[in-house]
Amino acid sequence: MFGINSSEFLILLVVAIVVLGPERLPEYAAKLAKLVRQARTLATNARSQLAEQMGPDFDDIDWKQYDPRQYDPRRIVREALMEPMDDAPADKPQSGVMAPSTQQVHDASKPTPWDVDAT
Repeated sequence: MFGINSSEFLILLVVAIVVLGPERLPEYAAKLAKLVRQARTLATNARSQLAEQMGPDFDDIDWKQYDPRQYDPRRIVREALMEPMDDAPADKPQSGVMAPSTQQVHDASKPTPWDVDAT
């Protein structure tokens, strides 16, 4: 529930007892329960209203494509690296690894090049 395990829940309960005090804790617990019920009712009503307005198309929607958890940056980068490169020549095998750069290595006997406009 809410990504909280039992030890975290106990710690939150102890903190709530200390902060609120044992005399006000039942009152605030009842308010929290009422708020959760109202939020659940609101979500259910919104879903039924959406289904009513959309008609039979509502059942055909793939809700998994709208799940924000699918946009994990690590997964996106991993998939991008594993895709074959489109600009690779057809006679060479494609892989997710790029070829080494063809830039020249700096000669230590010459001064370091620099751009006046960039500094």
